[in-house]
Amino acid sequence: MKHTLHTRRQFLRTSLLGGAVSWTIPAFLERTFFTMDAMAADSAIQTPTGKDGPILIVLQLAGGNDGLNTLVPFGDDAYFRARPTIAIPGGKTLRLTDHFGLNPKLAGLKSLHDEGHLAIVQGVGYPNPNRSHFRSTEIWHTASDSAVTEKYGWIGRYFDSCCKGEDPSIGVSIGGQAPQAFAAPEPRGISFSRPEQFRFDLKNASDRDVADDFFRSVNDFESGQMDGGSIGMLPGHSDGEGDALDFLQRTSLDAVMSSDKVAEIIKRTRPGASYPSNRLADSLNLVARLIGGGMPTRVYYVAQGGYDTHSNQSGAHEKLMEELDSSLSAFCADLKAQGNFDRVLLMSFSEFGRRVQENASGGTDHGAAAPLFVVGGKVKPGIYGAAPSLTKLHDGDIIHNVDFRSVYATVLSKWLNAPVAPVLKRSFPPLSFV
Repeated sequence: MKHTLHTRRQFLRTSLLGGAVSWTIPAFLERTFFTMDAMAADSAIQTPTGKDGPILIVLQLAGGNDGLNTLVPFGDDAYFRARPTIAIPGGKTLRLTDHFGLNPKLAGLKSLHDEGHLAIVQGVGYPNPNRSHFRSTEIWHTASDSAVTEKYGWIGRYFDSCCKGEDPSIGVSIGGQAPQAFAAPEPRGISFSRPEQFRFDLKNASDRDVADDFFRSVNDFESGQMDGGSIGMLPGHSDGEGDALDFLQRTSLDAVMSSDKVAEIIKRTRPGASYPSNRLADSLNLVARLIGGGMPTRVYYVAQGGYDTHSNQSGAHEKLMEELDSSLSAFCADLKAQGNFDRVLLMSFSEFGRRVQENASGGTDHGAAAPLFVVGGKVKPGIYGAAPSLTKLHDGDIIHNVDFRSVYATVLSKWLNAPVAPVLKRSFPPLSFV
């Protein structure tokens, strides 16, 4: 049976997949296009894509960021008693209130706060916290209770609930494999990996070199300090349903990311700001170029590793804070230059914080609750959540005041205009940072 596309809407719906392919389409790929088109046609409501709707960027600080030396409670004497060598003096912090200041390396984030574009949610965690990197990351990725093992991710469930019929690039993860947050019964989302997998069809050799060099810098896991980086991107489920995920990723890589579409964006776009030289900055540079170039992506996922600071924390953590700050500052400046800053919301998270008490090695061990950042043109600035107690602890850990799923609920309902219950499986009280 010969399939044809009859309407302009059908053409637009499949053009990113079909029109971008510059070689003869294999039969199996042609069938995939028409299957995706049928799925789109069956959807009663077409949600806006990243071209005409809000964009979410999830930034994981992999390894367990020390929240107390990020949002510093210099007004609490218990902080200095617990950390005689690694505490940051109040006079060195970037003061936000009479009690809290930002790490001195976060001057760019302080400026964003003063401009009204940064919200900080403190004491974020979940009941019965787990100190395992992998298990706690899994809990954050799947939005599950700590005693429940869930194979599908919260972003994957969002895609299933609200993005049926959209092309696979509705979600883009910068890294070697899709995070478990993208896993879903009907998986969507693609991941950047080695540049040779993209098969760029660039006629000019110098353009190919530029594209290859750029993707190598984005995916260079060997350079820089990446302690804890291996836990930044947990893969999705790997049974039979995982095979479907792998197939869809291979198909989308061949049909979209291997095509002229992304290569053309990289070739014709230039950063609107000066980015520092580090992997996170390269990842955010790429995201900004894809946003500016018109990719229809709703959710981007990026990670920065290195936060497992068990020993000699001060220097290492300062470097991480500096990289985070300079990368986010350049990214925000780039989005402002594009005119896209108001369309983007960036949310950071780390799988857990660190213990209140420093250890004998001048570092901190795995803890529980910690602050997270929300950045964007439409963010309502301020510090949200009650200040966590540094004296009323649970086994040496801060007790959370905000369930991380309330943050997700806020992002879903107030930013992505999505129903919360189908994604998080029950309701959570939203916050007011957007």
